[in-house]
Amino acid sequence: MLKNSCRVALKELKHWIVPEKANTPLAVFPASAGILSEPLGVVLIISAWNYPFLLSLDPLVGAIAAGNAMVLKPSEIAPATSSLLAKLVMKYLDNSSIRVIEGSVAETSALLEQKWDKIFYTGNGRVARIVMTAAAKHLTPVLLELGGKSPVVIDAGINIQVATRRIIAGKWGCNNGQACISPDYIITTKDYASKLVDTLKIELERFYGKNPLESKGLSRIVNSNHFARLTKLLDEDKVSGKIVYGGERDKENLKIAPTILLDVPLDSLIMNEEIFGPLLPIILVNKIEESFDLINAGSKPLAAYLFTNNKKLKEHFVMSVSAGGIVINDTTVHLAVHTLPFGGVGESGMGAYHGKFSFDAFSHKKAVLYRGFAGDVAIRYPPYTPGKLRIMKALIVSGKRNIIRAVLGWGKV
Repeated sequence: MLKNSCRVALKELKHWIVPEKANTPLAVFPASAGILSEPLGVVLIISAWNYPFLLSLDPLVGAIAAGNAMVLKPSEIAPATSSLLAKLVMKYLDNSSIRVIEGSVAETSALLEQKWDKIFYTGNGRVARIVMTAAAKHLTPVLLELGGKSPVVIDAGINIQVATRRIIAGKWGCNNGQACISPDYIITTKDYASKLVDTLKIELERFYGKNPLESKGLSRIVNSNHFARLTKLLDEDKVSGKIVYGGERDKENLKIAPTILLDVPLDSLIMNEEIFGPLLPIILVNKIEESFDLINAGSKPLAAYLFTNNKKLKEHFVMSVSAGGIVINDTTVHLAVHTLPFGGVGESGMGAYHGKFSFDAFSHKKAVLYRGFAGDVAIRYPPYTPGKLRIMKALIVSGKRNIIRAVLGWGKV
């Protein structure tokens, strides 16, 4: 994906930088207008640990394409990658305009005290609030790539094997649930739940074996703090008895097996924070349409997924569910479509990037109007008589009929 971002930018940049033409109204005739993309200046990129190369360098591609200087702050939770990025950027990129600053809270706090022309942050809502507070002191714009509880709604009458495989790939295949657009929970009907759970069990065993903790295809949890956080969610009294598959843990190797929980209470801890791990609760409803109100009752997610063959249900889902992105009959794959903006809404983030959206995210769209010295009319200058005002109003409205009426002095404009 990162290589593709580079290729797209190299191929399309000559088109992106061309000023856009804009139409001009009769009020400024004769004139021409355009929209010019110019660099914002010096930007700060603070990246995350779960995809430490992609989430560091993908925004960097857009910032470079737009012509900015930048400082990259990799996540200290992935220290080996952070160290390698610092060495590689120093060796291969232009150090007069691109620098890497390593470190933890103190270094990040020091960076946030500086004045930037934009801050791009990928991470969680708690730190995002700190970033926004720091940015507000300098009126610095921010782009926040956060997360949230991305739901998967599963209707009856679908190809359940394909659906479960795609859910598994998006949930456990992507860093064992440690991804911002990972399916966070499933909503399905009470009548369909048993078939869904049975198929998930079969496919999970097919992919990860009877002892998934020994599978080389399953990522470990990033560190002991996150392992303890996930264990707390799983061990809550309201939840521990709801496990229908998995639940095994290996604290020494920081591994948690794919875990399915059925009919989890909405007031449980696991349903009130982003899971960011291999636990997948299933919420039961009587009718699949009830899922829409359930989703909209919470914070707007970064992604929302629906599996159905019902055309009206697809349309209703797309129109009524507010999310950063929506995928029908699959999960997470919209991330790889560079012609789509990738970003959140509400508490799942603000702003978007990927492809040209990355270039735009790090550009200022400067309005430019060109005029000559011809066409200088007396009506724009004092004294402002009723006749002048009538013609000026008509020109601003730009209706031919209004202009003719104004020139002839027929009634009010």
